Amino acid sequence: MIDQLKAKMQEYFVGKEAVVDDVLVCLLAGGHILLEDVPGVGKTTLARTLAGAVSCDFGRIQFTPDTLPGDVVGTSVYNMKTGEFEYHEGDIMHQIILADEINRTSPKTQASLLEAMEEGQVTIDGQVHKLPKPFMVIATQNPVEFLGTYPLPEAQMDRFMMRLSVGYPSEEEELRLARNFVQGKMSEAISSVCKAEDILEAREKVAAVKITDAVLAYIREIIEKTRNESRLVLGASPRAFLSLIRASQARAFLNGRDYLKPDDVKDVFINVLHHRLVLTSEARIQKEDIDLILRNLIITVKVPTE
Repeated sequence: MIDQLKAKMQEYFVGKEAVVDDVLVCLLAGGHILLEDVPGVGKTTLARTLAGAVSCDFGRIQFTPDTLPGDVVGTSVYNMKTGEFEYHEGDIMHQIILADEINRTSPKTQASLLEAMEEGQVTIDGQVHKLPKPFMVIATQNPVEFLGTYPLPEAQMDRFMMRLSVGYPSEEEELRLARNFVQGKMSEAISSVCKAEDILEAREKVAAVKITDAVLAYIREIIEKTRNESRLVLGASPRAFLSLIRASQARAFLNGRDYLKPDDVKDVFINVLHHRLVLTSEARIQKEDIDLILRNLIITVKVPTE
């Protein structure tokens, strides 16, 4: 099923096999994705293709400065006939949500996503409303344009399992993309490979991927290194530790194994940790690169040979 899912997504989302793999890792690990890239590289297409391939309900929230929290999570409306307040669903009541240009809305509206992303529910006037499963947020933001934007706070960045960048396609990939466009082969027409229930079942199998104490200690040491790095004012949190474990298990599952290897951790650790770390002011002045810092850190961690 996983191989068919990857093949179907790559048929409509041309090229970028590594990005498709990382998206599937997040889906199977139960995480959320922050897509940070310039406009027009296929971020929306990627989200639509994923939703169509797994037969999940897709919703899009176009964030603007005047978007209100009630637009996202819903509101209570007074029904004059019954004399009671009724819950009117917000745009978040879908299985896969595209939170487009999330940094263009106010911090108050950004914060309305926190409970949904962490607990899979929203609370309106003291009433808890569960979100459909599987639930996944794919948020996008433009890293180049800063005018009229509100940077996401560290607490919200920490709720994204991975930060990904699509990038521009190669010449061959772009020509294939053009041929699909000319032939009318768009992501809206994608046929499903599996159902939402299959994804939930796969998540259970991911959680059952075996992990030894030695590999667990290896992941823990990577996290500890980020906290002791002098060029970082903020290291990885315990939530980052748990996210790295689950993402590594999902990577092992995608690779056809029911046990975790250090190589699985190395495949995902940069995308899982990059956006959670904050450089010191001196490191920013010296234009230090977080990815390079992480690569140098992991070299110093002893790999278990068990």
